[in-house]
Amino acid sequence: MKRILLCVASSALALLSVSFPAFAEGDAALGQRAFQRCSGCHSTSDQRKAGPGLGGIVGRPAGAMEGFRYSEALKSAGLVWDEVTLDRFLAAPREVVPKTTMTMTVSKPEDRQNIVAYLKSLSQ
Repeated sequence: MKRILLCVASSALALLSVSFPAFAEGDAALGQRAFQRCSGCHSTSDQRKAGPGLGGIVGRPAGAMEGFRYSEALKSAGLVWDEVTLDRFLAAPREVVPKTTMTMTVSKPEDRQNIVAYLKSLSQ
């Protein structure tokens, strides 16, 4: 019985490592340039434009910035913005949070990694 449990646990750990790859670190300087596509709707401070300010976003719960009118979908998503979640959201916002008002996507993984590195540098 112990052997079976050990085998199941080992298999589960192996599947988790395949299903959730480690987030690759990006380049914050390149991310600052790539962020220009986001700056029409977002600032890097707490200034609100069409979207909320993104300064300090890493580690912040989704839909939690005071004074910004978020969609109900984002407010109730239960997400915390970490590197992996930001990467997934930038790639396909409406797959991560159906009915979000965010429509812009960043298709290139390296651009997303760089933007996330830039946002992370603003959160430190």
